[in-house]
Amino acid sequence: MRVLHIMAARGNGGAELFATDLMLSLHEAGLDQCVVMREHAPRARELADAGIRMATGALSPNVKPLQRLQIRRLIARERPEIIQCWMRRAASLVPASPVCPTIGWFGDYEDIQHFSACTHFAGVTPDLVTHMQTHGVRPDLTAYLPTFSSVAAAPRIDPATFGTPPGADILLTLSRLHATKGLDTLIRALPSLPSCHLWLAGEGPERAALESLAASIGVAGRVKFLGWRTDRGALLRAAAICVLPSRYEPFGTVILDAWSTETPLVACASAGPGAYVVNGVNGMLAPIDDADGLAAAIRAILESPALRETLVRNGLATAQATFSRQAVTKRYLAYYASLAGDREAKLRLAS
Repeated sequence: MRVLHIMAARGNGGAELFATDLMLSLHEAGLDQCVVMREHAPRARELADAGIRMATGALSPNVKPLQRLQIRRLIARERPEIIQCWMRRAASLVPASPVCPTIGWFGDYEDIQHFSACTHFAGVTPDLVTHMQTHGVRPDLTAYLPTFSSVAAAPRIDPATFGTPPGADILLTLSRLHATKGLDTLIRALPSLPSCHLWLAGEGPERAALESLAASIGVAGRVKFLGWRTDRGALLRAAAICVLPSRYEPFGTVILDAWSTETPLVACASAGPGAYVVNGVNGMLAPIDDADGLAAAIRAILESPALRETLVRNGLATAQATFSRQAVTKRYLAYYASLAGDREAKLRLAS
């Protein structure tokens, strides 16, 4: 079975991270893959070094009609049995008349019309699958395919690396610095959390505004902007709590990162965390845009070792039961096999 992945994103985020991790896992399982990705994508070299065929040249002309032409030629050469389009930018580049089952992957509540060239649709949460069906996609053409965490085992990073004093309670976020991520709410919670220092791992357009906010409320000395990091495991093991304060979050792989590294999780009750985090059981949920509520959830963990132990134990159990790398990889392989062997789908494509 031969699969062509198209990942046309320009930046780096949760979707790009998971897509790369999945491709590596599928490669280890023996799947024949070719990956369309930008030459300077953060992990393109890692995929190539692993032995996966890369087609970075397909996106080198920065003009969509030329990119479509290059991808059409690549499909003719590769003759894939499955094409997977990672998000809407990729879906906009595939031929309007697909030659094989073509999957549109949803990590967000995208407009279905952007995936008009796709024959099948996969979402990372059941609610995203419901979204597709509500907007006219037949149930038999949709699939729920969860993600997994791939945080590497790593020793705890020394807090002094970032000028954080010994004994401080470290709050960690792993996130783009974007308005939807609610990082300003977390910064506004810091004045009532005097023992806490905040590490923000990520980059994005809100950095200057967040730095200004931290300075204006007198907590700049307790906020560290770490930029993009590749050592999530080491950061999580140094953290007292992982915080996901998003206003909007369809899922949030950070949830799995925290659970799998036995790091207590506090999240705002946006769609993704609200669907998977059970308050007081495998994490703590706080209202969106409520700095006092967020601070209260954080304090509850810091003040109760028993609560911390409960959250860690149940979070790890949830991750292992549903979101392990092995289980998700097997699920993708089974899904691909079902599409490649779907004679009805092939007849539909040929007609």
